[in-house]
Amino acid sequence: MRIHIHRLVASVAVVMLAAQCGPSQRVTSSWTDPNYRSGKPYKKVFIVALTNRQNARMVIEDALAATAVAQGIQAVKSHDVFKPSFTQETTPSREAMMAKVKELGCDLIFTTTLVERRSEARYVPGSVYAPFPGYGYRFRGYYNYWYPFIYDPGYYTTDRRYSMEGTLFEADSESMIWSVQTESYNPESLERFSTEMAQVMMERAVRDLRMR
Repeated sequence: MRIHIHRLVASVAVVMLAAQCGPSQRVTSSWTDPNYRSGKPYKKVFIVALTNRQNARMVIEDALAATAVAQGIQAVKSHDVFKPSFTQETTPSREAMMAKVKELGCDLIFTTTLVERRSEARYVPGSVYAPFPGYGYRFRGYYNYWYPFIYDPGYYTTDRRYSMEGTLFEADSESMIWSVQTESYNPESLERFSTEMAQVMMERAVRDLRMR
């Protein structure tokens, strides 16, 4: 039986490409206050990305707000209310933030922050030897088979893992009612990372807290 090695390699490549194009976020843990009572009529959430990177803060808050709205919850982004960047001089005090939260009629506060960032180097080997499916062929066939493997050396790459935490507080009591941690593996861009994180976190919050 002849083995169509080229077709096999192509199939594996398609599977790997599909995996790379899939969601890069996954929930690693979540917690719900055991005293929390489901079914509360939450209507508006105040969203805060705790980072001093202005662009990241805006992109993450925009993604979280869009996902909250898609789940039927009104959203207010902190960068629409306070200065876009959090520095030691511009970060609002807790009193100032809570005053604005209550003024805007928000009954929930959603914060998200980077918990851990890891970089790991690994070696990706080049093409592996596989039995040639047609010994006895002429040189042309033999050469054409092995030619692609000659210029396919291994290489080193760096994998990036980001652990994020999302937390929900009730505005009235300032009590933490829910928290989740997610892990992202080699995100392609800040925009895709933020969109996927927002969807994973918000959908998990709605499910865990039975907010709908």
